[in-house]
Amino acid sequence: MRLLSALFVLALATSSVAQTPVAQTPPMGWNSWNYFAGKVDDKGIRAAADQIVATGMKDAGYIYVNIDDTWQGQRDANGVIHSNEKFPDMKALAEYVHSRGLKIGIYSGPGTKTCAGYAGSLGHELQDAKTYAEWGIDYLKYDLCSFTADVLEKQAPNDKAAQMKLMTDAYEKMGKALKEATAATGRPIVYSLCQYGWDAPWEWAPALGGNLWRTTGDIQARWQSIYDIASQQSGLESYAGPGHWNDPDMLEVGNGKLSLAENRTHFSWWAMLAAPLLAGNDLPNMKPEVKAILTNKDVIAIDQDPLGKQGKHAYSDGEVEVWTRELQGGALAIAVIDVGSDRYSTHPFHLDLARIGLAREQTGKDLWTGKEIKLTQGMPLELPSHDVLLVRIDHAKSAHTM
Repeated sequence: MRLLSALFVLALATSSVAQTPVAQTPPMGWNSWNYFAGKVDDKGIRAAADQIVATGMKDAGYIYVNIDDTWQGQRDANGVIHSNEKFPDMKALAEYVHSRGLKIGIYSGPGTKTCAGYAGSLGHELQDAKTYAEWGIDYLKYDLCSFTADVLEKQAPNDKAAQMKLMTDAYEKMGKALKEATAATGRPIVYSLCQYGWDAPWEWAPALGGNLWRTTGDIQARWQSIYDIASQQSGLESYAGPGHWNDPDMLEVGNGKLSLAENRTHFSWWAMLAAPLLAGNDLPNMKPEVKAILTNKDVIAIDQDPLGKQGKHAYSDGEVEVWTRELQGGALAIAVIDVGSDRYSTHPFHLDLARIGLAREQTGKDLWTGKEIKLTQGMPLELPSHDVLLVRIDHAKSAHTM
């Protein structure tokens, strides 16, 4: 009788865990690809986990340590995937990351090969999902890559409708596999769809179990790339919310030759967009000013706001854009961004509160200086090129209530 009771309690607990929702706010963490690409290994992932704790990033909300492409080895005679020599014991690595109070992610794709030419999951979806769960994996990035040549171009050449069906079926197959693996092991796994926004995944990914989905091609550590990707998020606001998020790709903060202003604006924009915040920089050699950006708790609070409403492009005036985001409790975030093409000039601007439905005077907090700021109708602003004024107004006064 005691055995039956114990089994019942275990089954109940497993069922409860399996039902646990994930990604109720946009996932935060670090991914290996943007800086390390194929040089990622066990030692590097352990070091990243250590740095996330030591730098205060964990305390700021960064939880996932995600291994991107190039970890895969060969499949054995039974089809089970094994990691390569760079990752001698994936389960032990997951246990180490968990011991630091963090979660661990992994990477695959629906084709025979990943983008870097390693083993994909085609024909092994359930097998791989169970392996990930047994290792202790908490997050899967599933990248389209070779599926285009392996399946789409072979089975449905020049037939867009048929290709769309094949692609959604492939992502649904892994979504179901992850759910089954979760039910068997009690380990919830975040499902990240990476297929570059092809055929509007925001319209169908949630029904397939997706928690986030890429909306564009790959980001690069260049202002133009950041600007182009952010601009393409306008109009997608209604598709984001707790458990399902538009993903404009990983952060490039601290990478390339981005200026301090561009790093600050990039981070602010992703927060306004309720985007996943997955850093991709060289953590052991992170500069203090980059750390200050990535750990700004006021800006992170905008991204992680539990209301889960994605910000929107309110209006543009010349080379300045204004974005707004509704927050819990009637609060409002306003981002004023100098998007001018000339990196070394400023663009005078007058803030039009009426165009965003606000009364003529507002009191808020400048989230990059930490100081109180008063916004007034028509107030002049002159931002450095590619810089941002990010303000949180906790008690926004509507123009309609005055």
